[in-house]
Amino acid sequence: MQASGDIPVQEWMRAASTMAVFSALRAAGGTPRFVGGCIRDSLLGRPVKDIDIAVDQSPEDNLRLLAAAGIHTLPIGLDHGTVLAVVDRQHFEITTLRVDVETFGRQARVAFTDDWRADAERRDLTINALYADPDGTLYDPVGGRDDLMAGRVRFVGDPARRIEEDRLRILRFFRFHAWYGKGPADAGALAACTAAAAGLDDLSGERIRAELLRLLAAPDPAPCLELMAEVGVLARILPAGWAIDRLAGQEADPLRRLAALMLGDEEDARALAHRLHFSRKQRDRLGFLLAPPVDLTAVDDQELRRLLYRWGVERLDDLARLQGATALLPVIGKGAPPPFPLSGRDALDLGVEPGTRVGDLLAAVEAWWIDHDFAGGRKELLAELRRRCGPVEGD
Repeated sequence: MQASGDIPVQEWMRAASTMAVFSALRAAGGTPRFVGGCIRDSLLGRPVKDIDIAVDQSPEDNLRLLAAAGIHTLPIGLDHGTVLAVVDRQHFEITTLRVDVETFGRQARVAFTDDWRADAERRDLTINALYADPDGTLYDPVGGRDDLMAGRVRFVGDPARRIEEDRLRILRFFRFHAWYGKGPADAGALAACTAAAAGLDDLSGERIRAELLRLLAAPDPAPCLELMAEVGVLARILPAGWAIDRLAGQEADPLRRLAALMLGDEEDARALAHRLHFSRKQRDRLGFLLAPPVDLTAVDDQELRRLLYRWGVERLDDLARLQGATALLPVIGKGAPPPFPLSGRDALDLGVEPGTRVGDLLAAVEAWWIDHDFAGGRKELLAELRRRCGPVEGD
C-alpha cells in the first residue's frame, strides 16, 4: 500500500508500551500499523483514547508472538481476527487484515488477508480507513483524510452495500456525522440510510444502545437527531416520542440527555431500558429522571435537605442538571444530612418489647427529626424516643 503523506508523531505512538507491542508483532516479519480512530483523532488534534492496530498476520500468530514477549493477551474476537493486548494498563486492540466472505445484515463471516487495500475497502466509513506507521507515515487508500478535514462523513464505496453488510452502520453514520460532520450530510449516505431504516428493527438492543449513547455524548447531537427524525431513523429506536429542543443547555451526559429527549414516562423508560438492555443502574437512573418526585426549580432549602436525605446527592445533582436548577448545585454539593443515628437497639434498651412497635417508634422519631430540619443529634433523638416510649420500669 502506497504512503499518502505523514502525520506528526504522537506521544502515544512512541510510548514504551506501544513500542513493546509493535516489537512483538514484528518478530516474525509482520507489519503492524495504527488504524482508525487513533489516527483520525490525531489528525484533528483531539485526545486519543483507544489504540487500534491492524496487522497482516493471523490472530493465532499475534497471540503467540505477544505471549512470547511476555505481553498479557485476551482473544476477545478471535473469529473476526481480534485480540486484546494489555501493557502498563494500556489496551491495544489488534485485528488481522480481513475481507468479508459472507454478510447477514448483523454480522459477517470473514477471511484473513495480507491485502491492506482489501481491508480498507471492507470498512464502513472512509475516515475509519486510515492507517499509520509509528514513524508517522500515513496510508489513506480511500480518501479518508480529505473527507475528515472537510467534515465529510461518507461510506467506503457503495453506501447501500455497506449498510446491507451490517445495518448498524446506519446508526454509526449518524454518530460519526454528529462527531465529525460539517454542513449537510452526504446525500448518498443519507438516502441509503433512509431506505434501509426498517432493518434497525432486527438489531440487538445492546448494539443500538452503544451507538445511541455515543451519539448523545457528541458536543451537539441535536442537529443530527433532527436529521434522524426527518428520515425515519429516530422513530425506530425511540418509538415513544421525543423533544429534541429539550437538549438545549444539557451537558454531554448521554443518559441524562436521553431523559431530556424522551417524551415518555417511567413505564416508557422501563420498556426502552428492557429493549436496549440497559444495566439495572442505568434503568433506575433513567426511570427516576423521567418520573422525578419533585420539580427542583420550586423547592426551598429545607425541602431540598429533605429530598437529599431521601434520594441522596447523586440523584439530586442529576435531576437538578436535567431540570435546569443549577443554582441548587452548590447546596447539593455540600452533601446530604447525616444518616438517622438511632436503631432498634435503642428502643429495646429503653424497655420497648420486641415487635412492630419498635419500628413504629423509630419511624415517628425520624419523621419528627426531618420535620425539625434535622436539628439535634443522637442525644436529642434519644430524648425524643424516650418521651414517645412513655414511662418505663425503673424511671
